[in-house]
Amino acid sequence: MSLFYRRFHEELSRRYEYETMITPASNLSSNSFLCMENRTQTLKPTQDPADCVKKIKSFMWIYVMVGNIIRGIGETPIMPLGISYIEDFAKSENSPLYIGIIEMGKMFGPVTGLLLGSFFARIYVDIGSVDTDDLTITPTDTRWVGAWWIGFLICAGLNILISIPFFFLPKTLPKEGLKDNVDETKKNKVVDETKNNKVEKYREKSTEEKHGIPKDFLPFIRSLFCNKIYMLFILTSVLQVNAFTNMFIFFPKYLEQHYGKSTADAVFLIGFYTILPICVGYLVGGFFMKKFKVTVKKAAHIAFCLCMTEYLLYFCNFMMTCDNFPVAGLTTSYEGVPQPLDVENMVIADCNTRCSCLTKTWDPVCGDNGLAYMSACLAGCEKSVGTGINMVFHNCSCIRSSGNSSAVLGLCKKGRDCANRLQYYLIMSAINSFIFSLGTIPGYMVLLRCIKSEEKSLGIGLHTFFTRIFAGIPAPVYLGALIDKTCLHWGTLKCGEPGACRMYDVNSFRRIYLGVPAALRGSSYLPAFFILMLVRKLQLPGDVASLETEPEEMKLTGKESECMDVNRSPELESDRELKTKL
Repeated sequence: MSLFYRRFHEELSRRYEYETMITPASNLSSNSFLCMENRTQTLKPTQDPADCVKKIKSFMWIYVMVGNIIRGIGETPIMPLGISYIEDFAKSENSPLYIGIIEMGKMFGPVTGLLLGSFFARIYVDIGSVDTDDLTITPTDTRWVGAWWIGFLICAGLNILISIPFFFLPKTLPKEGLKDNVDETKKNKVVDETKNNKVEKYREKSTEEKHGIPKDFLPFIRSLFCNKIYMLFILTSVLQVNAFTNMFIFFPKYLEQHYGKSTADAVFLIGFYTILPICVGYLVGGFFMKKFKVTVKKAAHIAFCLCMTEYLLYFCNFMMTCDNFPVAGLTTSYEGVPQPLDVENMVIADCNTRCSCLTKTWDPVCGDNGLAYMSACLAGCEKSVGTGINMVFHNCSCIRSSGNSSAVLGLCKKGRDCANRLQYYLIMSAINSFIFSLGTIPGYMVLLRCIKSEEKSLGIGLHTFFTRIFAGIPAPVYLGALIDKTCLHWGTLKCGEPGACRMYDVNSFRRIYLGVPAALRGSSYLPAFFILMLVRKLQLPGDVASLETEPEEMKLTGKESECMDVNRSPELESDRELKTKL
């Protein structure tokens, strides 16, 4: 145990070291990072690379993985059991609104988290143990790492406080709308002994099944797999979640690389322009279904039309483009002329050949000619003034301008046109998020009403399981691998091995980031169309009167009924009859 705690302390106390040639010592006395003739420098480590990598290798990912497993265990009952409980024990016309409120609450959490993350991302990760005046990077730099860990501490404390009221909930809750009937029964003193015996028997049977797998588990699985609407809905959800997972996870990186925003700004913009409209859409969608008592068939058509409308508007994002950062040797020549990106980078030019510069370092500087350089050395700078982020470089031979041929740390900012396109892109994202979320609750009600009441919890659980296994886990992996193919310059780790990508080709990045989700979402509308066709043929709950009626079983064809009812126990049918009477 002492070894474990010692290792854990070493992991937590290790400071973040970003890739740079500028150190506090070099700020004051040495100019080794500037242009110097007859200098020999290499990126090779002083020790064996294998030993170096083994020494700095971190195992913090294990703690993060264990934490996510525990969090997943805690949140698992919320969706399958919570949603099915609302659907079974609330009035049918109220359940869409209640589910909309729950979905809104699920999204309100990420909004709060993103706002907290935006604030803490502006604070350096090792705040309190590092002199921030010595830092040579700002929050807009790709090497910057914010104080992400503070948000976890705050959220953990809030989760503990919020969990306390759940311990005081009763074991059972009355069904909405049945209280008056119970009071009337007591008033008339009408007692049906046979019904009481059946209720008691049902409760005893339920208690026994809590201690093991119910014997109707496999028949339920078979019944769900034979439910065409349910399986098509899972296929649609998997494709849609693949698309939205990719879009959400890589949204900050897209804003950083394409529009030149910092991580803190990108996280804030995601919360304000994307998650917040989704919260409003969930609430409005649930209220709309309650107010107008939308039938299940109408809900299916509403969901399909809204999602299709948002999908067509989505293609407008392809037109809101910006150019690459102008970096000499990567995206442009040293004369400022854009160069093809598929050729080998020419970071060495006549103006810096004498400087003996390292070609793999990433300490970008912005010249007063509007052109960025991978380092002050590659810009041909011979003198520096100031320390930290306020450092200014002078006598830069590669910077040909009417000014002082000087440079400052960081990439050059993108123009006003790019900022305007960012505003258009964010406004369109807010509109698309709101329209899509409007159709989410109607679509989700189709899923709930196509499942039999006793299969609802299992059906929702399987739906969540399939979306996470086939969408939530693989989506970031394959899209991240595709995005890495667009990298123009890789960073270098302490041991000389390649690190994180520092600059992407934004045009290729945009085509992959927007194109892959567009293809996935486009393919999802094929099974969604078949769902519409099946919904028209089936008698679903709420089609006769409205969603105000109590949920009833959908009427199936003879073949489907045979498939879904095979191996179903007689006790289950008796229990279903008892539930209906109750």
